[in-house]
Parts: sequence; structure tokens; C-alpha cells
Amino acid sequence: MRRVLTRIKNFFSPDKQLSAQLEHLLGFKPKHLPYYQLALVHRSKLDELARNNERLEFLGDAFLGAIVGEYLFKKYPTQSEGYLTEMRSRIVRRETLNNIANRMGLQKLVQYNTHDRGFERSHIFGNALEALVGAVYLDQGYAKTRTFIIKQLLQAYVDIELMANTDTNYKNQLLNWAQTNRQTLSFEVMEDRKDASRRMFTIGIMLNETLLCEGTAFNKKDAGQVAARKALELLTQQ
Repeated sequence: MRRVLTRIKNFFSPDKQLSAQLEHLLGFKPKHLPYYQLALVHRSKLDELARNNERLEFLGDAFLGAIVGEYLFKKYPTQSEGYLTEMRSRIVRRETLNNIANRMGLQKLVQYNTHDRGFERSHIFGNALEALVGAVYLDQGYAKTRTFIIKQLLQAYVDIELMANTDTNYKNQLLNWAQTNRQTLSFEVMEDRKDASRRMFTIGIMLNETLLCEGTAFNKKDAGQVAARKALELLTQQ
């Protein structure tokens, strides 16, 4: 493991510079820098499992879901289980995390295949944020991880009240529009292809058996949301 983490260092700027950047981003100085260096390596840069951030992403996802759940439970003592579940889902979903990561400037530190322009439109930075949470836990422990998530992520970048009153599930909005306007609507897989080291999906939206628009992403769910958002924009212009 030590040998792998040492090799990861070759992809980064000098340790002091990265440590300073991370300290500004995290709110504390990292103890063991290689954890964070590993968290910032996407699979498109190094496909070998032990040398990219996928395992740390798994770890960070677990702590993020638990700590966000606890935070919401204590912040909203009178809200229902359904409300808490929906808010947690909205906070930890890829779109939200990717937005937070970009606002933090994390995209400037992530190492990925920059020749593949598709990654710039994907959620790899949100995934890296989850991996970063995993790195914080390994480096600092649970209490520091909890503080980081609450202060540096939730309180700094998430407006829960605004989120509660904003429906960003474009697929549901589109289906409601179709039902209200008595239109026939369907989502179809138009393409499933291998792009570099990832699969790419293109989802088409059929309105009354005519192709309205398409959306492409690294999984079917995200591709459907991209397509639905485009469809809503088209329909509201008519």
C-alpha cells in the first residue's frame, strides 16, 4: 500500500503546495497527504483499482449518508420520515455533490483523462468529493469527518429550505406535464457504448412516438435526467 501511495504522488504538484490547497479547502491541515492524493485520482487516469479513488468513494459515500441523515434528524425534529428521506436523497445525489465540488474548486485538483471532454460534463468531481470524505475519515477519524461535512459542505454550500421548495427531478416534472396535457411520453435507450474506460448511455424522449430530444451520461438515470431537462426547455419555449 505504501508503495502505491508513493507512486500516486508523481501525478501531483509538490506536496507543500497541495497540502496548502487542501488546508484551504478542508479547513484543517492534512496529516497523511497520500490519502488525499489517492482520493483525487479518477479511474480514467489510473484504471488499477488500488491506485484510483473508487474504494475511497465507497467509504465516503457511507459516512456522508449517515452524517447528513443525523444532521437532518436533529435540525428538523418535527418533520416526517418522508421529508427527511427526500432531503437526504437530494443532498447526497450526484448532481448536488458535483455542484458542491465545483463551487469548492475541487475540479482543479482532480486527476483525470482531460483528453476525454465527456468527463467535464459527468459527475466525477462529485465522486471525488465522496472519496475526499473517505480520506478525511482515514486521516482524521469520525469526529473530524462529521465536522467537515457539516461545516465545510452542508452549512457552506447547501440551502435546505431552497432545496425543499425546488423540484430538480426533471423526469418527474416531464411526466407530470405529459399527464396534465394528455400526451404520450416514453424514455428509450438510443445508444449504449464504451467510451474510453466508461460506458456511455444515450436516452431519447419520445413524445407521441416522435423523438423530441436526447441526453447522454455515464448511467441511464443521469442520461434520462439530462434528456428530460432538455425536453422541458423545449416544451416551455413552444
